Amino acid sequence: MKTAMSTMNAIAHDRYGEADALAPVTLPVPSPGPRDVLVEVEAAALNPADVFKMRGQPRVLRLAGGLTRPTVRVRGSDMAGTVVAVGAEVTHWRAGDRVFGEARSGSLAEYALARDDRVARIPDAVTPADAAASVMAALAARDGLAAAGIAPGADATGKRVLVIGASGGIGSFAVQLAKHAGAHVTGVCSGRNADAVRALGADGVVDYTRESVTDLPAWFDVIFDNVGAVPMEELHALTSPTGMVLPNSGLAGADGGPLMKVLRANARRFLLRRRYRTFLSMPSTAALAEIAGALADGTLSPLVDAVLPLARGSEAMSRVASGHARGKVVVVV
Repeated sequence: MKTAMSTMNAIAHDRYGEADALAPVTLPVPSPGPRDVLVEVEAAALNPADVFKMRGQPRVLRLAGGLTRPTVRVRGSDMAGTVVAVGAEVTHWRAGDRVFGEARSGSLAEYALARDDRVARIPDAVTPADAAASVMAALAARDGLAAAGIAPGADATGKRVLVIGASGGIGSFAVQLAKHAGAHVTGVCSGRNADAVRALGADGVVDYTRESVTDLPAWFDVIFDNVGAVPMEELHALTSPTGMVLPNSGLAGADGGPLMKVLRANARRFLLRRRYRTFLSMPSTAALAEIAGALADGTLSPLVDAVLPLARGSEAMSRVASGHARGKVVVVV
């Protein structure tokens, strides 16, 4: 652990835009509030949500993130590292604890602030890079499957699960969790990622560049769609009599943008009695502790596209923004 400093290196931006808006800067080390922990970051991981915040798109994000420029200059939220200071009201963390979770001050930096109830302990057998790679994506996979009836610890033997976007961050964790629960899992990805998805445990792989998802038999109990390229109604036609569709993509697609997808899914669920589910995933110490246990016992293993140093944070964000990263992009500090 380095000696705490008054300034730190970070990757930040002062305007909305693409990854070239991000640049290395020197910033003051943030001071923890009463319920904060200050973490010396060892690894950070990026998500599509970070790209949306970088671009300020959809524009509704600017209501909380700054109308004309970002109020939080440092991007990234997933992080892992060592606690170096705690706020006055923090009782269950102390300097020297190894933790991972959500950074509220941005994780592409040498130091980051996190709420004390949004971090969990990193098991000794888990690396900081694997822990950071598993925050948002593994939690979303867990919570999405739970919303579809496959909660942690559930027996999904006999269920058929289709994961669209199986080589992405959330999809790669969903494949592993569904398979661990006993489900028969089919992953949808490009042909170049097929072997990686099979290695995660998928029983079958559909190469969307060669065959259409809509040509599959109508037998899935859960369709976890992390892409949004196929209309929900067409996916609904592929479900079993009690199966459900779980739309989960922030990208504009066949059913519109992220907010429109949620509205349409819930409207069809309540008005047309279609079997759709939406969900909200939020980090908590308890939920992250479950992910930590799954990493430690080998139930989960992050699919990592690239590991880059902090100085190349803009490049890391560009890889995520391309939409073609295989699994997670990790930044080591």
